[in-house]
Amino acid sequence: MNDLPGGRQLDYNNADAVSALMRNAAEVLMSEPGREGASVTLPADGRLLITGDLHDHLDNWNRILHLASLEGNPGNHVLLQELIHGDRLVNGLDFSWRMLVRVAEAVLAHPGQVHVILGNHELAQLTRRPVSKGAGNSVVLFEDAIAWTFSDKADEVTSSIDVFLASLPLGVRTTNGLLCTHSLPDTSRMSQFDHCILDRRIESTDYEGMTGSAWMLTWGRNHEDGQLEELAELWNVSTFCIGHQFVPDGINQLGHRLVAVNSDHARGVAVPWDLERAPSPESLLKSAIPLQTVPIPRAGET
Repeated sequence: MNDLPGGRQLDYNNADAVSALMRNAAEVLMSEPGREGASVTLPADGRLLITGDLHDHLDNWNRILHLASLEGNPGNHVLLQELIHGDRLVNGLDFSWRMLVRVAEAVLAHPGQVHVILGNHELAQLTRRPVSKGAGNSVVLFEDAIAWTFSDKADEVTSSIDVFLASLPLGVRTTNGLLCTHSLPDTSRMSQFDHCILDRRIESTDYEGMTGSAWMLTWGRNHEDGQLEELAELWNVSTFCIGHQFVPDGINQLGHRLVAVNSDHARGVAVPWDLERAPSPESLLKSAIPLQTVPIPRAGET
């Protein structure tokens, strides 16, 4: 059980409590300040802690919470992505739904400060499209863990998780030109991609594999400088920060406007960013903090 605001605790084995939490967190994300369509614009001042793919890395999650320092600091924000489908299975089951619960608790404890963007693994889970981290179909392993935990109330919990995943925006941007998305469409798909998707509500067709613009934005891997220039002009962006790519050193510059971040392995990083600063790939690289240098807080610490 984990602490909730007011000293309450959530029983992770209580289907009704978990389901209510996920639905309430979804409502907060859908109505958070700066939310327009499928993107969130942050205030012009304060601090954003940018993180990359997490994939149920619990130690790094605790380090990220410590670095974000949300408690008592309303100007602090944290960006999260790719929370589920890790490689830490328990008896062949993927219990990364618990990471979603942890993040939902943080969303409710710090509304308007915790920003979760849609990753390709969350999209796969939402649409039941197979995806793997190397141990089989992660979507099935995830649902099997929910069924093992909640038995005849598994459908209730699964439905609430779907509501949470459907509430996630595609991007978070700053007023000075930084855009964080899980990825960007492949250069070869730009002619089919609807660049207006960040400014409108996501439709069910946007989630469809290969053809949907949300699918393209979360699954793309090949990006070229010419494409980045086109998107920068369309979206009034100077620097893009994504996850999705495997980055052995935790952060890497992939183009003259593009940086990729990982937070799910021993060399993962987080990037503290002052919201009033004008971004550049070089400045993001210089600001990165290796998560292994951050002590894991003891129980009760933040």
